[in-house]
Amino acid sequence: MSIITNINKAFDHRIRLGIMSVLIVNEYADFNTLKELLDVTDGNLASHTKALEKVNYIHVEKQFIGRKPNTRYSTTKAGRSAFKKHIEALENIIKQQNS
Repeated sequence: MSIITNINKAFDHRIRLGIMSVLIVNEYADFNTLKELLDVTDGNLASHTKALEKVNYIHVEKQFIGRKPNTRYSTTKAGRSAFKKHIEALENIIKQQNS
């Protein structure tokens, strides 16, 4: 039995995994796009994006488009690195289970 390493508690929720997954494959995504893709409420998405912002894994940019506020998110270098390590750790767990 081996020790599980590199599992990141910041990604321990499916919504945070989803946010990071969307942002890894896209340069950025706005609040409404993330909300639709992940099928979550405003409050739920806001709390999870705040958690990722707090650990500097995502960058938040607030602006106005016309008269409407728009919040868009992108990954930070630290966030991309941490997410990559987390996914590799999950893959290793799966490989260990299958061997």
